[in-house]
Amino acid sequence: MGVFQKVVIYFYVIGVVRSVQQIPWLSCQLTDEHVSTNSEGHIETQLIHREAMVQFGLKGDAPVNPHAITFLITVSKLDLQRSIEGVEAEELECEVRRYSTEGIHVRWPALGAEGYNRWYTCILRHRKDKFTVTAFLRHPSDQPPPGQQDYRSWPPIADREVLTTTVALLLKTETPSVKVRLHSQPKLHCQFSIDHRGPNVTVEWHWQSRGERRMLFRYNSRSGEIHGSGVGKKALAGGDASYTLPFTKMSSEGSYICSVSVNPLFTNMELNLHVEEPPRVSLNVGPTLVLEDGKEQKVVCTAENYYPLDVEILWHEQNPAASGQRVGAPLPQELKNILFSSHKHNQDQTYSLSAFFYLKASLMLSGKQFSCSVSHPSLRIPIKKSFILQVEEPSSLMFNLAVGLVLISLSGVLIIMLLYLNSARRPSKVNTCLFHLHFTL
Repeated sequence: MGVFQKVVIYFYVIGVVRSVQQIPWLSCQLTDEHVSTNSEGHIETQLIHREAMVQFGLKGDAPVNPHAITFLITVSKLDLQRSIEGVEAEELECEVRRYSTEGIHVRWPALGAEGYNRWYTCILRHRKDKFTVTAFLRHPSDQPPPGQQDYRSWPPIADREVLTTTVALLLKTETPSVKVRLHSQPKLHCQFSIDHRGPNVTVEWHWQSRGERRMLFRYNSRSGEIHGSGVGKKALAGGDASYTLPFTKMSSEGSYICSVSVNPLFTNMELNLHVEEPPRVSLNVGPTLVLEDGKEQKVVCTAENYYPLDVEILWHEQNPAASGQRVGAPLPQELKNILFSSHKHNQDQTYSLSAFFYLKASLMLSGKQFSCSVSHPSLRIPIKKSFILQVEEPSSLMFNLAVGLVLISLSGVLIIMLLYLNSARRPSKVNTCLFHLHFTL
C-alpha cells in the first residue's frame, strides 16, 4: 500500500470518527409569530411555540421526525454542526425564529443564491453557559418580497413541512457569562463567519447597565474605519471580534453586546460580565488562645474586601481530635451567640464584615477548637480560620501571700546581716589607725 493511499485512508477514518461524534439532529422549538391589528389600530404580535427539528444532511434527506417541522441544514461553507462539537444534544437548547428583512430584497452574493430568500435564525445555547451560537438559515424561495414589512404577512409553515436551508452567517461566543476579579483584563469571545468573500461587514461592541448604554468599538470593513479600542484589526480579518477589557472596576459590570451586520442581516449576542472579589479572612487571636479559668475574651472573625455583598460567616466549636476522623466523628456545633458588625463599604466599592462573640474560659472548654467559616459566591469552598483554647487554673491567693511573706522575711534577714557586717568592719579599721600612730611616736 502506497503512502498516498495510507494518507487517504487515515483522513477517511478521522472523518468517520468525527462524524460519529457530531450531533446529527436536534429537537427545537419554532417560535412562530401571528401579527394582527387590534381595534385601536395597534399592531399586536402573538407568539406561537411549535415543535420543530434541526437536521443536518443533504438535500432530499427524509426527516428524522416526520410529524414535526424540519429545518434541513445542508452542506455549505459554514459548518454549524462543527461549531457544537464535543457536547451532547441534551446539553443544548435550540430555538428557531423567523427573521424579517423589513420587506427589502437584497441579493445574497453566495454561490447558488440567485433567487429570493426567506430567513430564519437558529439559536443554540449550552445549558451551562459554555457557548451560544446564532446561525442565519437561508431558505431559497421563488416568491418576491411583499414590498412591505414582511412580518405582517409571513408565509405559512405546515406542521410537517421540510425547509431545506443553508447557513449564511454564524456568530458564536464561548463566554456568554463571565466572572472576573478586580483589576483583571478579561477577553470576551465573539467569532463570526460569513459564507462568501469580501462582505461589507460592520462589527460593534456596546456596554449597557441599568438603563445606560455606551458604544465601545465600531469597525466597517468597506471603509476600514475603527472607532474605539479593544479589538484587533488583524483578528477581525479572520472573523475574530473578541473584545479585551481594560483593567476591570466595579463599574465594568454589565452586559457587553457584540453585533455583526451584513445587509440585510443583523444579529447581536449579549455577554454578561460579573465582578467577584473573594474575601480576606482573619482572626484577632493566634492559633492558640491561653486564658485563665473564668476570664473573658472577645474573639473577632473579619472578612474584608469582598464583592458582591452576599457573604455568610459562621462560628463552630469542635474537638480538634475529632476533626481528623472520617467515620463516626461528631459534627461541629454551630455557635449561636454570634454578633455582627454593620457592612463596611470600602473606597473600591468592596465590602467588609465582622462576626464576633465573647468567649468565657472554663476548664471544660480547654482543648476545644473554634473555627470561623466564610462562604462567598467567589469561593468554591468556604475559607476557614481556627484557634485552640487552652484554659489554665487561676493561682491561689493564700499561696501568693505565703510566698510574699517568705520573700519579705528573707529580704529583712539579708538587710540585717549586711548592716551587721558593715558595723563589724568599722572598729577594726579604728584599731589599725591607733596602732600606726603609737608606733610613730
